[in-house]
Amino acid sequence: MKLTVVGCSGSFPSADSACSSYLVEADGFRLLLDMGNGALGELQRHIGLYDLDAVFLSHLHADHCIDMCAYFVARYYRHEGGRCAPIPVYGPEGTEQRLTTAYADTPSASSMSEVFDFHTVKPASFDIGPFAVRTEKMCHPVEAYAIRVEHGGRSLTYSGDTGPTAALDELAEGTDLFLCEAAFTHGKENIPDLHLNGREAGESARRAGAGRMLLTHIPPWTDPQVNLADARAVYDGPTELAAPGASYDI
Repeated sequence: MKLTVVGCSGSFPSADSACSSYLVEADGFRLLLDMGNGALGELQRHIGLYDLDAVFLSHLHADHCIDMCAYFVARYYRHEGGRCAPIPVYGPEGTEQRLTTAYADTPSASSMSEVFDFHTVKPASFDIGPFAVRTEKMCHPVEAYAIRVEHGGRSLTYSGDTGPTAALDELAEGTDLFLCEAAFTHGKENIPDLHLNGREAGESARRAGAGRMLLTHIPPWTDPQVNLADARAVYDGPTELAAPGASYDI
């Protein structure tokens, strides 16, 4: 598998990065994990606009899904070649309605489904193209899911947004690459069931026995080096900050 960080800024885009979006590729299949603010433009640096095969949305906060509205425009109103055939979009219950409401002016209430084949995510194991995936519900103010993606005996676990939860540790058990949010700073923010700080992300990676970790979803107002140091203090596996445009072989 190959992972490419399309965007990794938390809450809103930074001057250097779009919001959460991660491209996973194997066997010619392209799966996008989240499509937050600014992600569609950045995605085109890596693949063609119509080269995606499926999209997974961890939850329906704008910094993880709002560029799906722009992608709707690209697929629905395409002139050369006509309207795109629907691609699978996996998201929490109400994803189609949320995107339709956000766009606010679709030709009909069902227009989104003409280019997106919506599937409701629940805690489950299933296949997306060549990937075996497992999803688990996380601790966040809205319905949110982490996902484990496996292919060829290798695995990637993406936390989405979450506060500390045993469900994340279990999902990431033995994973080769743990893509984990660390939006909060240890000793600064303490809001239950919202986000992890760097130390909590590191503790989760240690409990899970993850092979290596990438910290992501760090907001522009947070010092990422502090979160990185906090994670490394409790987890001794290779740990680095996700960077826009960076690619990783898994």
